[in-house]
This record gives sequence, structure tokens and C-alpha cells, in this order.
Amino acid sequence: MTTHLHLAVALDGTGWHPAAWREPDARPAEVLTARYWADLVREAERGLLDFVTFEDALALQSAAVHRPDDRTDQVRGRLDAVLLAAALAPLTSRIGLVPTTNVTHTEPFHLATGIASLDHASRGRAGWRPQITSRAADAAHFGRRTTPQLTDADVRDSELIAARLRGLFAEAHEVAEAVRRLWDSWEDDAVVRDTATGRYLDGDRLHHVDFTGAHFSVRGPSITPRPPQGQPLVTVLAHASTPYALAAAAADLVYLTPHSRADTTARLAALAAASADRPRPLLQPLKVFADLVVFLDDRPGRAAARKRRLDDLDGAPYTSDAEVFTGTPGELADLLLDWRDAGLDGFRLRPGALPHDLAAITTALVPELRRRHAFRTAYEADTLRGLLHLPRPANRYATRTS
Repeated sequence: MTTHLHLAVALDGTGWHPAAWREPDARPAEVLTARYWADLVREAERGLLDFVTFEDALALQSAAVHRPDDRTDQVRGRLDAVLLAAALAPLTSRIGLVPTTNVTHTEPFHLATGIASLDHASRGRAGWRPQITSRAADAAHFGRRTTPQLTDADVRDSELIAARLRGLFAEAHEVAEAVRRLWDSWEDDAVVRDTATGRYLDGDRLHHVDFTGAHFSVRGPSITPRPPQGQPLVTVLAHASTPYALAAAAADLVYLTPHSRADTTARLAALAAASADRPRPLLQPLKVFADLVVFLDDRPGRAAARKRRLDDLDGAPYTSDAEVFTGTPGELADLLLDWRDAGLDGFRLRPGALPHDLAAITTALVPELRRRHAFRTAYEADTLRGLLHLPRPANRYATRTS
């Protein structure tokens, strides 16, 4: 029996191609409505995918990763990812919900309570993708600090980006640590609710986390009781050595961006090297996914032709930090299983155009993988950690006081 793949989908706007909003089946007029997103996530759930991720940022979308632009021919504007995920929680039942949040300009306390609240609303299906800011212009929205300005030369090399932003990655590590401690600041049985004695809380089971780092300090406890999963899933997108180190030290799951089977092997080796000197005493072994942008059609050549048409509409060939795949579901299944054998646990697929490529994943790719005994036939757990075969972590403070 072939080991089952894990599959996630990264949702953003009308799809990852900037001209996708101009497709005949796109719904650009609804992209700021809950109904639009509910339809997408329910489709992903019908396909039995592990989780969906939601993109977010502190500025309008831009064609460049490091600076704003004034283009008006691409989708601009989005809903807050955490609030969107919370709205979708009661409309779904099994699929994981993983919003992105910026950790450079957002307080750890607010991040901790937001994701904990999402885990309560979804009954244990929340995850989190902490993201640093890569645009210095974002700081002007807050007026409290400045961040490094990347150059056009920097963004051509992931290691140059990581080097310029190394301080922000170090801060992100502290944010993740503070958030995890706040999630543990309530023991699981801290809420007593004993009406006879009038005792709602056991105060001895609430803890000051007393976190002090180079960038901030947090006393705690959180205002939100411990999440149903104990620790919601922490995921990190990593392209270079510095974010590899962040993932190794702070994440449960990392997304890599290889461009071939050989590149997959090389990136896994680089991740292992970054992990070698970073013990994970409170964390399980790191899950590793690869990201792919996908354009799928049932007939050979049709997906590539569709991408070329979208490229013409946008005025330039679409490229990505991740590999861009165009082909049939069978061809994609071949690639996924080949790369999986290099040592991956799963894949996060970025649909080039929505809803077309999401539907192709759920109605064509998933059945093809299932035919090869490589994907589940039913959800086997009620929590996101359960779907990924990760145990519920013990509370660090309860362990110390027991």
C-alpha cells in the first residue's frame, strides 16, 4: 500500500495568476464576500484535503514582493485572513483553516488570542502561518518603526532576501515562542464552572508566561483558554537558510519551493542542516510540504494554452517562487508521487485560477491519486493535528507543576 499524501490548497483572490480575475468563470465581484470563500473551502473539503491557507498582508497586493505599485489591472484588496477563517469555521466541519498573519507589526498577544479563538470556533481545525514583512513601505501604516528596504537585486536571490531581513526572522522566532507560551498559559482544566461553590476558574492553573526577548516582553496569561488542539498547527514558508532555521525551531510544518526532484532533495538537505543544531524538545518532527502553482486541464496542452492566454492578458509571463505546473491531473499525480519519494510529507497546491483549478484538484487529481492508493477516501480525524498524525501537545506549565 502506497503511503497517503497530504494535500493542502493555498487560496488567494481569484487565483495565483494575476489575470485570473478575467477568466469567464471567475467571480471577481464576489471576492470580498463570505459566500465566495465558503464555496471554495467547501469544495476543498469535498475533496478531503487536509487544510486550506489564506493569504494576507498589511498593504495592497503588488506585482513586486518588495515594493508597492500603482497597477489597476490586477486584483487589489482582501479580507482579513483570521476573521475570514473564523467566519468559515461554522460553515465547514473537517478541513483545517490556516490564515497568514504579519508578525512584524502585530503584537504577539493579539496573534495568540486570534488563532486560539479560531481553534475554538473551528473545534480544533486551526493553523497559523506567521509571516514577516518584506516591504519597508508597510511600516508607514503604523509609524512605530522602520524595516529594511529590499532592492531589485535582493529579490533575485532568496539568500540575499533572508540576509537583509535576518533581524525580522529573529523577531519572528520570538513571536512564535511567545504565542506558543500564551496558548499554554491556561491549563486544560483551568475552567471549573462549579455553580455550587461559585468557582468558575482554578487560578492556580493560569500562568504568567513572563516571556522576555530582544524585541518585546509578554507577561500573560492569555485572555483565551487553551485551544482545543493545545497548540494550533504552526506553518512556515521557507526559501532560504534563515527561514529554514525559523521553521526548524518554531514550526510544525514547513512549505518548501523546489523546482524539480533534484531540487527537492537539495532543499531537504539544506533544511536538515538548518535543523541539526536546533533541538525541538516540545515539538514533534517537522512535517515538510512542497508548494506548486498548478494549472490543470484534462486534455494535454490545454492548461499550458490557458496560462499563455492569461499571460497575454497580463502583459508578461507568470512566474513564481514555486514551480509552475501546467498539465493533466495524471501528469501532476506522477510529479507529486515522484517528488514525495524524495522525502516530502505532502504538497500545498496554489490554484492558478479559481474556481477552475481548485475543482480540477478535487474532482480529477484527488480521484487519480486515490486510484493509485495515494490519498484518503474519508477524513480520519476531527482536528487538523489529527489529520496530519500529530499528537496533541502536553501543556508545558502543567508538566512543570504536576
